[in-house]
Amino acid sequence: MPVALQLPAGGRVGPPSAAVTLSFKDWSSLATMAAGQIGRLAEDFVESRVQLEGRMRDLMAVAARLLPGNPVNSDSGWWNQMLRRAKSVAHHSPQKDAQQVQFHYDVSDDFYALWLDPRRVYSCAYYRDTAMSLAQAQEAKLDHICRKLMLKPGERFLDIGAGWGGLLMWAAENYGVDATGITLSKNQHAHVQRLIEDKRLQGRVRMELRDYRELDESQGFDKIASVGMFEHVGQANMPAYFGKIHRLLKPGGVVMNHGITAGSIHPSHMGAGMGEFIEKYIFPGGEVLHISHVLKDLAQAGLEMVDTENLRPHYARTLWAWSDALEARLDEAQRVLETTGHVGDAQKVLRAYRLYLAGCAMCFEQGWIGLHQMLATRPDGQLQTGSLRGAQSAYPFNRDYMYSRQDPGDGN
Repeated sequence: MPVALQLPAGGRVGPPSAAVTLSFKDWSSLATMAAGQIGRLAEDFVESRVQLEGRMRDLMAVAARLLPGNPVNSDSGWWNQMLRRAKSVAHHSPQKDAQQVQFHYDVSDDFYALWLDPRRVYSCAYYRDTAMSLAQAQEAKLDHICRKLMLKPGERFLDIGAGWGGLLMWAAENYGVDATGITLSKNQHAHVQRLIEDKRLQGRVRMELRDYRELDESQGFDKIASVGMFEHVGQANMPAYFGKIHRLLKPGGVVMNHGITAGSIHPSHMGAGMGEFIEKYIFPGGEVLHISHVLKDLAQAGLEMVDTENLRPHYARTLWAWSDALEARLDEAQRVLETTGHVGDAQKVLRAYRLYLAGCAMCFEQGWIGLHQMLATRPDGQLQTGSLRGAQSAYPFNRDYMYSRQDPGDGN
């Protein structure tokens, strides 16, 4: 393995020209590495008990080989399932969700801007053409979602978890919809409010600092998107989440749910300590489910799945693009984070994000976690609705319209 180890007592083992060097302050961290506890080793790096020299890409190649096997935890015992459900219930009240979202997304807008694309789209890009840059692939993703939803001028469109407004603005500017976005992040809310004013979209685009459970159901939306948000919902709340979407969606309407899914069929978290690392430093309260569980909850809420697309390797490439961008600007990132907190905290945040971005890229490449776009309708019960008898919605029950190369917003 192309890694060298600097031992606590001063000795060194491994090839002198190793691509990666790990320096240990104490023997317990070395034992952690030997046990394949990658998540705990990552925590030691964040807490400065281990030092790293080398590229993140090389480090992740080493990490993948250190693992004793597939780290996807598939423990389906009744006791563990009950504990996970109890934890899910406790971690996903409206107040707790707001705190957890703000913990992650309100780190610093300027920090995220260093490594995201100019639109700050913080979700899986769509490399329709493998030669695309990250910014091009993110715009392709935004348009891919709008095409799948068949957005048309004047339609009421809801974006649940609208982030920094990339999809909200794209849909309004290119497809002419009346757009509403919601977020629990104060920073994101303020940023999108400025965008709405700068682009003179008042009256046609609005951004609310609101929990999805608080949305008014009286008017209904023609189309709904939820991108990179339902990972924060929690297993226990998934039926209520899709039930809320069903009530918000007009009969015959279409919803796109885009999010991370588990590699194991049993609701769980990543093994080898990686799940605990993400929970502690990155996404407190985050939960991912296998696609089969998600589709079951979706169906039980009265929504009909009409198309599901797996974009897993697209997210691996997206994450590597983010990781490479952050690695190229580490000094600047350090300075930006220091303006929002103590120097020591800034160093921890930066080290955690370096490992999070590269580690997730590795996990998507390996197939340990996935990314699915799930398109569903709320059938209106009218057999004559749609292009085919029995469609009961605007969905055409073929994929031709998704992939035609029309210009954005032409409605075809």
